Amino acid sequence: MPSVFTKFTSSLTGPTGTVHLTGPSVDWEVELVVAIGKEAHHVAAADAWEHVAGVMAGQDFSDRDVQMSGTPPQFSLGKSYPGFGPTGPALVSLDEIAPDTPLRLRCWVNDELVQDGSTDQMITPMPVLIERISSVCTLYPGDLVFTGTPAGVGMGRTPARYLASGDEVRTSIDGIGEMTHVLR
Repeated sequence: MPSVFTKFTSSLTGPTGTVHLTGPSVDWEVELVVAIGKEAHHVAAADAWEHVAGVMAGQDFSDRDVQMSGTPPQFSLGKSYPGFGPTGPALVSLDEIAPDTPLRLRCWVNDELVQDGSTDQMITPMPVLIERISSVCTLYPGDLVFTGTPAGVGMGRTPARYLASGDEVRTSIDGIGEMTHVLR
């Protein structure tokens, strides 16, 4: 079973705007976001795309200090501050992007490219994520699945690098679009 982290709906926001820093360890993670279009419970990976309304770009901001605090760690809380789940700029339907099309995911911090990967490099492919998540809980229309991030997050750097007030984060997925957020 892949690691699954939740984001509370209060973290969701649009494709542009300001995100408020919650501490000194806020990190970036570009991700493909899948919007569920049809109820999914015990769905086989081969049938997963039939339950998808479309895809979007996502930015999974995470407060790493909060995320790693406690035993066990508080992954969901560290990812769920208001504004920590931007999505957009549009929901792209599967008739516009074929499900097996590799999509390039990129993230820039202040015009420096910090992440550059592709959906064909995902550790757990999206259909397998839907299969495994739906084996435990029902996914409903409107649910969003953030599917994972490529290498290049701030926590994984030596030394670690986090966002600061005034930083601009640009998130892009080819064929879907781009988002821009400023940290305050």
